[in-house]
Amino acid sequence: MSDVESYLGVDKSLSGRRWIARACNDRNALAMAQRLGVPEIVGRVLDARGIDLDEAESFLNPTLKDLLPDPSSLKDMEAAADRLAGAVIRGEGIAVFGDYDVDGATSSALLKRFFKAVGADVQVYIPDRIAEGYGPNVAAMKKLREGGAAVVVTVDCGTTSHEPLQAAADDGLDVVVVDHHVVEEALPTATAVVNPNRLDDDSGLGILA
Repeated sequence: MSDVESYLGVDKSLSGRRWIARACNDRNALAMAQRLGVPEIVGRVLDARGIDLDEAESFLNPTLKDLLPDPSSLKDMEAAADRLAGAVIRGEGIAVFGDYDVDGATSSALLKRFFKAVGADVQVYIPDRIAEGYGPNVAAMKKLREGGAAVVVTVDCGTTSHEPLQAAADDGLDVVVVDHHVVEEALPTATAVVNPNRLDDDSGLGILA
């Protein structure tokens, strides 16, 4: 830390306390400013905050690609992707079974938009909260199968739905579970169970909603 006479023309706060500038490496600050095409003061602030030259661009212009974790680190993600890609390629019917809350509704909307964009045959099913309760149920899975679905993706639910998913499997319906709720020791019968809170998942992404 070092005292400075002024900072952007101001040398003290409204309460009369003097500004103290955090020390930085002038050479690094100038290099960042030149590479990024920003004022030197921005380079100085970045360096003072511990941002190095290689990180500066992504720090100032963050992208989802840089910020999102690698999805392949999640257990069963490859199996889930393979099954759904195969369904798209073969023109199989896909159903999205979403929970009725915000997580489930937004996830369902995103998946429907994606599958529509790649030309897939997709339907969305949101259960009646009062009549059907939470998560997949036997009647709903049978209805989706009869409606032409070959694979169902459950979003924000499915991890603890042992009986409905077993019934779906017995009926020849593949299920991909995408969930984040706490997992019991035994997983349901499914083609894939993508859940960062699986006991055997070591992705470290349990905070995902």
